[in-house]
Amino acid sequence: MTASLINTVRSTFLQAFRSVNPAGKWKVLVIDENVQNLLSTVLKQFDILEENVTLIESISTHREPQRFEAIYMLMPTTQNVDRIIQDFSNGRQQYLGAHLFFLDGLSDPLFQRLTSSPAEPHLKAVKELFVNFWVTEAQTFSMKAPELFFQIYSPPKNEASFRAARSRLEEELRFVSKRIADLCITLNEFPYIRYYLPSHHQPLGPLQPNQQTRAPPPSEGSSRWRTNLARGEAARQYEAADTEFVTKVLASMVQQCLEEHKKANPDFPSPSDPPRPRGTLIVTDRAMDVIAPFIHEFTYQAMCNDLLPVEDGTKYSYKFQSSVGTYEDKVATLSDADSVWTTVRHMHMREAIDKLMADFNKFMEDHAGFKGGGAASLNDMKDMLANLPQYQEQREKFSLHLNMAQDCMTIFEKDKLSLVANVEQCCATGLTSEGKTPKTLVEEMVPLLDGREVSNFNKVRMIALYIMYRDGVPDEDRRRLYQHARLSMVEQDAVNSLVHLGARITRGASDKDTKRKLKQKPHADEEYELSRYKPLIRTVIQDHVSNKLDQTLFPYVKDAPSALTPANSTRQAPTPTTSLRSAKPSWHKAVRPTAPVDNRQRVIVFVAGGMTYSEVREAYALSASLNKDIYIGSTHTITPRQFFDDLKALELSGVGSRAVPNGIPSTQPHNSYQEYYDQKYFIPDPTPPLRAAELRVPKDTHKASGKLSKVHSSSSSPYAASSTSVNSLGMMNGPEKEEKKKKKKGLFHF
Repeated sequence: MTASLINTVRSTFLQAFRSVNPAGKWKVLVIDENVQNLLSTVLKQFDILEENVTLIESISTHREPQRFEAIYMLMPTTQNVDRIIQDFSNGRQQYLGAHLFFLDGLSDPLFQRLTSSPAEPHLKAVKELFVNFWVTEAQTFSMKAPELFFQIYSPPKNEASFRAARSRLEEELRFVSKRIADLCITLNEFPYIRYYLPSHHQPLGPLQPNQQTRAPPPSEGSSRWRTNLARGEAARQYEAADTEFVTKVLASMVQQCLEEHKKANPDFPSPSDPPRPRGTLIVTDRAMDVIAPFIHEFTYQAMCNDLLPVEDGTKYSYKFQSSVGTYEDKVATLSDADSVWTTVRHMHMREAIDKLMADFNKFMEDHAGFKGGGAASLNDMKDMLANLPQYQEQREKFSLHLNMAQDCMTIFEKDKLSLVANVEQCCATGLTSEGKTPKTLVEEMVPLLDGREVSNFNKVRMIALYIMYRDGVPDEDRRRLYQHARLSMVEQDAVNSLVHLGARITRGASDKDTKRKLKQKPHADEEYELSRYKPLIRTVIQDHVSNKLDQTLFPYVKDAPSALTPANSTRQAPTPTTSLRSAKPSWHKAVRPTAPVDNRQRVIVFVAGGMTYSEVREAYALSASLNKDIYIGSTHTITPRQFFDDLKALELSGVGSRAVPNGIPSTQPHNSYQEYYDQKYFIPDPTPPLRAAELRVPKDTHKASGKLSKVHSSSSSPYAASSTSVNSLGMMNGPEKEEKKKKKKGLFHF
C-alpha cells in the first residue's frame, strides 16, 4: 500500500518538535500565518500541545518575554529573519533560546545575516524542513495556485509585453520547481525527470516563439549546413525557442534544484533498507489532455465535484435529519479522515451506492439489532437513518453520503446526462460503445443543443469535445453549433480559447489531420458505456512503467535509467483484466497485500495548469495494479466548471476570474528570487500593543493556575495562540487529565 503523504509530512513536523528537549521540558512554538495554514492540514492544535508545547504564538503579534526555549517554525523570508533578530537585540531576550526550523531552504545571505547578528549566541539550531507544499490526500499534493493557469496559457496582450510576461512566468515556475523539489526531498527521492514535449503545437502563452524573446537569427548562409553540429551555436539558440515548452522549463528547474540540494547535502538521498529503486518524476501540463476536464465522469469523487457545490474539493453543505425529525444545515469535510469517503470515492457511482447500502445494512445488523430485510434503496436508507438517534456519528456519515449520492443521481436524470455523456464519450474516444466510428454524432447532438433541458454549460462541453474530435471545424459549422446551442459571446469565448491550449478549432478544406504521438487507447473491457474514456495520464504512466513511453515525446532532462527494461524495477503485478470502473474492479480487491511494501519504486506526476479528479483517481488505481507508489500533484485541482470559467477569462489574462479577478499582474519581475519570495509571504507588522491604562480586562479573566486561557489569539486563525501552565499540561493523570483534554479541544475551536 502506498505510503501516505499526509503521514509523511505529519511525521516531519512531529520529529522537529521532538528534537527540541530543553532542560525544563516545556517549550514555546512561534509560527507565522503561512506555516500555521500548512500545519493545520496535517496536525490539530492538541497534537502540538501534546509535544510539551506550552504556548503557541504568532511571530507577527506583540509577545511578552517567556522563560522557555522556543521553536521558531517559519518561512525563510527576510522579514521573519529580521523579527528573529529583533527578539534578541537591544537588550531584549524574548526566550531562553531559539531553535529555528524553516519550511524552505534558507538563502546564504539570510543565514549570514542571522549568524552575524546579536541573536547568534541564542541560536541553538537552524534546520530546513523542505515541506512547503500542500498535501491534499494520501497520494496527492498541490501548490494551491490557480492563477498559474493564466500565467502559463494567457497570450501576452501585445508584442511589446512578451519579454516581461515570460520573465514573470519563469519567476513563478522557479517557485513551483522548488515546491516539487521539496516534495522529492521530503520523500528522500532523487528521481529521474521526464517531461512532455509535444510535437503538434508550438510553446504556448508567454513561451510561444517571439522576436522579443527568441535569440537573434544565425548569419546568412548558415542554413546550408545539414547537421545540427555544423550549423553552429547561433542557429541552435535561435531554434531553441520552438521547444521551450512550460514542461521543459519546469523540469529543468526541478533538476537544478535537486542537484543544488545534493551538492549541499552529499548524503541525499539517504540509503533505505531494503533498497528502493530510483523513482521518476514526470512533468506534464494541462494542454496534454484537454478532454479530461470537459468530460462527465461517473466515479463518486469526480461526479460529486462536477455536479455538486463542493467547496475546494473538501467542504459540502447539506441537510441533516435530526433524531426528532427536524432538518439541520450541516457543513461536512471530505477528507482522508472520513473512512466512508476514502472507501467509495474512486468507485463508479453505481458501485458506490451499492457499497453504501451494504455497509449501512451491516451497520444496522451489528449495532441497531435490525432484523428486517435491510435497505434496498437510497430512500429506504433515509427512512431508517431517522430511527437511529443513538448513533450520531455514524448517522451523520451515512446521511452525508446518502445526500450526495441522491443529489448526483437527481441531477443526472434532470440534465439528461445519459444522452449528453454518450455524445461526449463518442467524441473523446472516437468510437461508439460498439467500437465503431461514430457516424450519427451531429444527428444525436443537435437535438440536445436545441433543447431547453440541457444547460448551456453542458452544451459547451459537448461542442468543445466535438470540435476536438474533428480536429477543428470550418468557421461556418462552428457558428451553426453556437447558434443551435444559443451560446452567449462569453460562452463562445470559452470554446475559442482552446486554441491557447494547443487545440485546433478552425479547419480549412485543405488542412490535414494533426499528427499526435499520444493517443487515447481503446478499452474494450469497460463495462460502463458512459465511462469508456480514460485520461491520457493513465497511458503515460502505464507506458513509462513498461518502458514503452516514447523518449522523443517524454525525454529525460539529464540521466536516464541505464537499462530500460521492465526487469530493472521491482516485480510488477500483472495488468488487471478489468478496468477502473468495471462492475467488480480488480484494483479494489488489491488493497489487502500480504505484507506492507516499504520499498516500491515511485512515480511522481506533476500537471502544470491544473489536474482533474479523474487523473487523481488513476494515480490510486495504477498504484495497486502496477505495484508502484504513485503520487500526483499540480498547481491546483480543477473541476469542469472551474475549467470552463477559466477558459472564459483566458484571453483577458484572468480578468473576471475567481483566481485573479483583476487579472495577472503586468508589473516588472523582481530583482531576485528572494525579493519575489519575500513579497509572496509578506505579513503586515502588528499594530502597537495597547497601554495598560487603555486595557479593559474583566475581573474574572484571570483564573487559578491550571485553567486554560487564550493569549494573543486571532479569531480567524486555525491555531489560536494559547497559554497554559506547566501543571495543567503535564502533571495530571487519570480522569482529571481526560477532562482537561476535553476543555482544550473545546477552547481552541479547531
